[in-house]
Amino acid sequence: MLAHCVFLNFAESHDTNSRMSVLSALGELVDEVDGMLSFHYGPNLDFEAKTPNHSDGFIVFFRDREAHLAYERHPKHVALGARLVSMCVGGAEGILVYDIDCQ
Repeated sequence: MLAHCVFLNFAESHDTNSRMSVLSALGELVDEVDGMLSFHYGPNLDFEAKTPNHSDGFIVFFRDREAHLAYERHPKHVALGARLVSMCVGGAEGILVYDIDCQ
């Protein structure tokens, strides 16, 4: 199983509703991408005060890399990903991604 972890430094000009709207729309891809097992999103609680600039994030679990590639290529993901980039401070620089092979 693959965990795709994404952490977002949204620009302050985007309110909570617009942020959650794009994240919710990404979550809908669970029903469209074979092997996309689950999608979880929410605000960064930052209990250890290590990531104050990343206000929100999401984690997607995929069956395998092939399912992840299908998600990457999906037209809705491409459009929503571009929207996320435009909403983050510094564009793509405002997004951290970790892909973890869960054992």
